[in-house]
Amino acid sequence: MVAYGMQLPVQSQSALYAEAWEADAGPGALVEIARAADRAGFAYIAVCDHVAIPRRLADAMSTVWYDPVATLSHLAAVTERVRLLSHVAVVGLRHPLLTAKQFATLDHLSGGRLILGVGAGHVREEFDALGVGFDDRGPVLDETVDALRAALGPEDFPEFTGERYSFKDLGQRPRPAQERVPLWVGGSSPAAVRRAALKGDGWLPQGDPRDRLPAQIARIRTLREKAGIEAPCVIGAITEPLYVGEPAWHTGRRTLTGGPQALADALRAYTVMGVDQIQVRFRSRGVAELTDQMAAFAADVAPRLG
Repeated sequence: MVAYGMQLPVQSQSALYAEAWEADAGPGALVEIARAADRAGFAYIAVCDHVAIPRRLADAMSTVWYDPVATLSHLAAVTERVRLLSHVAVVGLRHPLLTAKQFATLDHLSGGRLILGVGAGHVREEFDALGVGFDDRGPVLDETVDALRAALGPEDFPEFTGERYSFKDLGQRPRPAQERVPLWVGGSSPAAVRRAALKGDGWLPQGDPRDRLPAQIARIRTLREKAGIEAPCVIGAITEPLYVGEPAWHTGRRTLTGGPQALADALRAYTVMGVDQIQVRFRSRGVAELTDQMAAFAADVAPRLG
């Protein structure tokens, strides 16, 4: 059966997807929604990562971007089973030992529920402010992923040597609770897809329409086969906005609406093309309507997905 998770509202409020009610919501709403996801069997809850938004992008992106490690740690304490995904952490902005310390602690505290989603980032001013090169962020991310594999492994004193980073004889505890922290790579550019295929345990596409996904998935499988990688790669997709039932308000022309069977039929196309997990987003006018939508999806739509 296909897994389903969701990026949390409130913690990031880009004009592309935030609902009006999120502007006045806060930590209490996040806790309520995370607990609802936990009860309803969602595979994961996800949060985003931006350090600072330049003024030129503030109207479109907003400046509301909660820190992913702090937010997921807070929500880990009020949930029991739902996994905790960074979608995505711009890990090239930070030294890999710092990133490893933060996320290893999160995995330890949560009992092994972390999924580390990583991406290259796209806001030049963030990189400039932190003294990190923007134009070579792709190669930096490639090396950072390799360094994180070492730093999040089982050794108390991990070792890594690369062009930009090297470390040894430096102990870090607590270690992650998981023997291998799943590392999912985000992005849909050719470089990102190649990175996901060759370095990731999963792929998080960023805005690919349905008709682009089959070719992207085929490329990932081909690259892994050529590289001799036999381990499975968890293929993700972000669905269209959803509303379970017939809304009494305008939910937007792209929103998939209708009864459970109609929605399941519409979403089953993702599983047919080889998607393993779908990230869903529900239209809503408040926390209560959102949690009702989540419960209805889990109870009535998800079992029909196959």
